[in-house]
Amino acid sequence: MKELMLTANKIRQDVIEMLVEAGSGHSAGPLGMADVFTALYFNHARINPKKPWDENRDRIVLSNGHICPVWYATLAERGFFPVRELKTLRKINSRLQGHPHARELPGIENSGGPLGQGCNIGVGMALAGKMDKKNWRVYALLSDGELNEGCDWEAFMLAAKYELDNLCFIIDRNNIQIEGPSDKVMPLEPLKKKLESFNLHVIEVNGNDFKQVLNALEKAGKTKGMPTAIIAKTTPGKGVSFMENDYKWHGKPPNKEEAEKALKELRRQRTELL
Repeated sequence: MKELMLTANKIRQDVIEMLVEAGSGHSAGPLGMADVFTALYFNHARINPKKPWDENRDRIVLSNGHICPVWYATLAERGFFPVRELKTLRKINSRLQGHPHARELPGIENSGGPLGQGCNIGVGMALAGKMDKKNWRVYALLSDGELNEGCDWEAFMLAAKYELDNLCFIIDRNNIQIEGPSDKVMPLEPLKKKLESFNLHVIEVNGNDFKQVLNALEKAGKTKGMPTAIIAKTTPGKGVSFMENDYKWHGKPPNKEEAEKALKELRRQRTELL
């Protein structure tokens, strides 16, 4: 657990450094989801950085593509491509675009941008895996604000119809989106009951607690006959006190002064872990 916490801390530092260098991008979501990405890539998912397109790999899809800085940072720290390349985020001719581009980098399984599409891509992958009798799994990560899109709910229905127990949706329930608190923009509750009514196996966890996240992923792998949806309740801006739970950080990067303050706080947390 300590190693995972240290890794997530490093990924958060990477995110801040990437965003301030780019001068644009999203802060809150990537910081909040660092623990979930760390759990998947450093503990749970069947992946191999040296063979990123191995046919037997688990597929990890990011539907809310705007939080891709955390995906890039995680892949780099896991060894899929050089960490030094992270500083090219959003620059001309960079492989690290503002939204992910499928296979532009090792490990990037899907293009992202229009919300809802990644969720459906994940369903398609899982269905293909079932048809081909493969034993790899699909993890489709999406946001709570994204659930305003009707196509997500169509995807849930299809996943349930075909009993895609090789599919796990992970919903970032951080309660913010670009226009404000998610439940003021478009109320989602009772979210667990809604998802269960679509015949999904639903698990609610603290998305910033590694033990809970890993236990949920293990349970999802053992669930038969239906897809799983993990509602990961995360703190947007996690680790940077002045960003936490403030929707205004959804879609903006820190300036140099704010980045220095954020990095100082994250480095202090790392020292305390050590």
